[in-house]
Amino acid sequence: MKKQRYDSIWDAIEPSRAAAANMKARAETMIAIQRAVSKWRLTQAATAKRLGLTQPRLNDLLRGRISKFSLDALVNIAMAAGLEVRVAVVKAA
Repeated sequence: MKKQRYDSIWDAIEPSRAAAANMKARAETMIAIQRAVSKWRLTQAATAKRLGLTQPRLNDLLRGRISKFSLDALVNIAMAAGLEVRVAVVKAA
């Protein structure tokens, strides 16, 4: 059996390069939001209010339930968290 190497877990489990790219972007954005809000040292209720989310929705975000968030939703949440979102489009290797 030939071993394959992947740059990311998403490359290994997603059916297409496009789906893997979307998941990578969602994961990176979600992690950035998690890191930013953890520095606030607020309760989940206060953090949710600050981000314009319900507390259950914030809980999904903090627990990494990536399938519950679109990239668009995560960008909006990141902006509410005071983060700047940038997209880099480059030619594939």
